[in-house]
Amino acid sequence: MSERWEKVNTTDRSAALYRDFLGGDTQALEQLVQLHGDALTRFAYCIVKDADAAEDVTADTFAALIIKRKKFREDATFKTYLYTVARNKAIDYVRKNGKNRPLQGLENMLWSENGDDILARERNETLYACMQKLPAPYKEVLYLSYFDGFSNAEICKILKKSAKQVYNLLSRARSTLKLHLIKEGFSYEDID
Repeated sequence: MSERWEKVNTTDRSAALYRDFLGGDTQALEQLVQLHGDALTRFAYCIVKDADAAEDVTADTFAALIIKRKKFREDATFKTYLYTVARNKAIDYVRKNGKNRPLQGLENMLWSENGDDILARERNETLYACMQKLPAPYKEVLYLSYFDGFSNAEICKILKKSAKQVYNLLSRARSTLKLHLIKEGFSYEDID
């Protein structure tokens, strides 16, 4: 990786990579896929509920960048723009293929900070399984906030909601998730 990229944070790096791609650098697109592909797939999974479909949505998201080649307006971060495209693609998929699909491929979508830590993996599996029991808007807002670290302002842009709507949605999602986690045996201290 060049020194140029080491000095730039991930958000700015994504925008710079996309500009490089628009300028003809095909390796920049590959770097964007490496940087955001897995996280986008997990996010899409929250909406489409199928691991293979989530991968297809991620591929469609990057294909849209290739085909449309829109110049990125920097009124939001590139990551926000990318997740907005992915969300729209996932919603289109659900509209075309039906809403009531059972969860498929969950085991492939789980992750652990430390692959050797069985307890951490079990906690992540329980957390992710409980999240899948939530209504889609709750899953989306929790995923964007906690797993991908978007600010509330960025979440507003991705979900096309007001700040108050996002605040309320996050509050209700946290409360509902907390109830599910308590039912699964998490102690109150583990959750807060």
